Amino acid sequence: MTGASTREWRPDFRLDVAGVLGPLRRGRGDPTWRADGSAIWRTGTTPDGSATLRLHRRSDGTVVAQAWGPGSAWTLDGVPALLGADDRPEEFVAHHPLVADTAKRMPGLRLGASMRVWDVLVPSVLEQKVTGTEARRSWRELCRRYGDPAPGPVPDGMRLPPSPAQVRAIPDWEWHRAGVDLARRRAVLASAVVAHRLEAACELRGDRGRELLRKVPGIGVWTAAEVAQRVWGDPDAVSVGDFHIPSVVGWALLGRPLDDAGMLAVLAPYAPQRHRAVRYIEASGFRRPRFGPRFAAKDYRAI
Repeated sequence: MTGASTREWRPDFRLDVAGVLGPLRRGRGDPTWRADGSAIWRTGTTPDGSATLRLHRRSDGTVVAQAWGPGSAWTLDGVPALLGADDRPEEFVAHHPLVADTAKRMPGLRLGASMRVWDVLVPSVLEQKVTGTEARRSWRELCRRYGDPAPGPVPDGMRLPPSPAQVRAIPDWEWHRAGVDLARRRAVLASAVVAHRLEAACELRGDRGRELLRKVPGIGVWTAAEVAQRVWGDPDAVSVGDFHIPSVVGWALLGRPLDDAGMLAVLAPYAPQRHRAVRYIEASGFRRPRFGPRFAAKDYRAI
């Protein structure tokens, strides 16, 4: 494609491109993501400016990466890490047949690292204490209204994540219109003020990286873990406080529901790779029993 910077990279390991990148996608209508035939498109910010990335894998296993925008070089440099080159799944030891079976069946399911906190932090905050449907709707609306058009010959409708400056300029009523309550709005705005400092979490990693994120008011254990999983591929960051994960882990491993404390106890043998164990459970196809109605989404715009 014209105007694109290009890089070819052939991994020396089994790789499921869609599976590795999947956690970065925020619903089917995510304006920062498109799946176009065999190619995946992503937009994002970088230290050098915005960028669009297109990834396609040839039949010989080579990943062809094309990028547009001022952040193209930075983005192409990060392709191997994005696709899990820095991950070490071979260090994982399974302690349950379901986990072991999934790890064996899905050797290409690695933990990728986007190495960009801001782009992941905002949608993660939007997912705090609401349904996925609500959070994805808010993310779509904020990107479409305040994110710039994506650089390059992108599929229709692709936008960049709103920058920290763009987020800080959003009027109160527009947050309300996007379905974002006051608590999540404050957390996003507090993050925007110190966004440049939060990128240091990528280098700190582990507990120290998550602790840096949690210095921001409104960023707790759950949000820091969700960011760490995606940004530096943290294999041990457990999403404590999640509405669904403790129950899924409990039913999958013990045949009964668990709370956070119970989940951490049953995952303890997997440290320092507890998140990877959860990822295998989620990817296994296991579904916990359903005993009641789905949680109803609240429309904050009607308040």
